[in-house]
Amino acid sequence: MSKLKAKEYLRFEDIKHIREDGSEYWLAHELAHALDYTQWRNFEKVIDRAKIACENSGHNSLHDFADVSKIVIAGATRKTIKDYELSRYACYLIVQNGDPRKEVIAWGQTYFAIQTYRQELADYFKFQAA
Repeated sequence: MSKLKAKEYLRFEDIKHIREDGSEYWLAHELAHALDYTQWRNFEKVIDRAKIACENSGHNSLHDFADVSKIVIAGATRKTIKDYELSRYACYLIVQNGDPRKEVIAWGQTYFAIQTYRQELADYFKFQAA
């Protein structure tokens, strides 16, 4: 598996959020920006394909693609926009369904594949020790 350079690795690490219980998530709008999607409607198509893949693999897409909204202030106007809290698995599916012509998609595929593998190893050894 190819190595990620620090810059590419940090592109995804820097937008990772950690809940109080230690679980990780990424916000879809931040991930869209990291993957060089300039228009939300194009990225939302990728999310829709990833949700289908999630459901077809037996996962609950409502868990991996949690609907959230946030308020954006533009001048004197307040607007509510749709967003998602994405699990690592959801992000992995998104990069698998992203535009393959983008080099950053390959970086994302590598990042989420490596991070998923690391988490699986950590979980395996944690359960073996218990």
